[in-house]
Amino acid sequence: MSHLNRRQALRLFAAAGVAGAAAPLLSACSDNSSSTSNTAPPPGPPVKLGMIVPLTGSRKDLGNEMDNGFQLYLKLHDNKLGNREVQLLKVDEGETPDIGKAAAEKLTKEDRVLALTGVASAATMMAIRDTVEAAAVPLVGSNASPTALQGANYIWRTSFVANEPGQALGKWAADNAGGPLAIVASDYPGDDDEVAGFRDAFVSASGTIAGNAIKWTPFQQKDFSQVFQQVKNSGAASMFAFYAGASAIDFVKQFKAAKFPNSFKLIAPGSLTEGYVLKQQGADAKDIYTAMNYSPDLDNAANRRFIADYQKAYGTIPSTYAMASYDAAAVLDKAIGDASRSLDSFSLNAAIGKLGQIDSPRGGWQFSQNRTPLQRWYLRQVRMDGALLSNVLTAELTTLG
Repeated sequence: MSHLNRRQALRLFAAAGVAGAAAPLLSACSDNSSSTSNTAPPPGPPVKLGMIVPLTGSRKDLGNEMDNGFQLYLKLHDNKLGNREVQLLKVDEGETPDIGKAAAEKLTKEDRVLALTGVASAATMMAIRDTVEAAAVPLVGSNASPTALQGANYIWRTSFVANEPGQALGKWAADNAGGPLAIVASDYPGDDDEVAGFRDAFVSASGTIAGNAIKWTPFQQKDFSQVFQQVKNSGAASMFAFYAGASAIDFVKQFKAAKFPNSFKLIAPGSLTEGYVLKQQGADAKDIYTAMNYSPDLDNAANRRFIADYQKAYGTIPSTYAMASYDAAAVLDKAIGDASRSLDSFSLNAAIGKLGQIDSPRGGWQFSQNRTPLQRWYLRQVRMDGALLSNVLTAELTTLG
């Protein structure tokens, strides 16, 4: 696949609109309007929503970005969704699934919220699944989305299924790896989704895995020197890596220090260089290629507004984590407005299922049968964008959902 420069890419996406794809959609609704309409419904009583995000611990920065995206949408809509005043109850997801499960139980059983949002960890999402389903309270999750989460009736996600970033990268990597490719990743529940999505797509596109093996590293490993030496010894011409959070920061900094050849490509799901981690990686992240469902330089009206509003509110560029949480608020806005006057969790869940297209900073999308977005995926490279180091869009990869 030939690379487009940034200006060419922006012109392409502006002209292309929503990428067409044959996929079963949950709704054939023709309402393509944004959540703000000219004829707002009459105001109803306030609604109580629960947010489960990391407020402490190693994922606190991720939780802040998720919180920021949702809070920005509320701020821009006078703290109303569906023309109803919102009471947002935030509970710490913590570091373990048990803490997250306790948060979900509190919000659904004690606080009796209308709906839930948030959830950063795949392990937490699996732990709270039965709680959410038993309570029949819709969860519009904005990050965690493991592949094992199938058949849930009340769990929706505005992010992506965990195997999709790697799946989106597979063919491009096979065409551009320059030889055998090494695969390394953290040995943590859910991370195998990311690796499996890439491996299957890469091999299907005739890519060759160096040594026919995947190198798993312990969760939150600090020293990657032996791993990098093994990759060098394997004769790999490039490497696919899945890490997030503090591990992504350590991995990228040590990769730079390991002095791989200039021709060696580091390819990864977007979490390796996304949001708060890129700020700490700094110039060590330059030239890394990632796949993600969002890039700050996407040229559409919704993204231009989102970027401007987010920078004004928080003084920084938004990440896909903030964007997905912003979209979770947009989903609830439309669904609460569309639900019956006797609004409850059941009618809200039904209204979510009937939503059409969401006008999003990532480009228009709508829920598929998996209750996840049918959306475009983009290839990005860490480069200087003016005076700012950023994940710069280079090409469109595919549409998944």
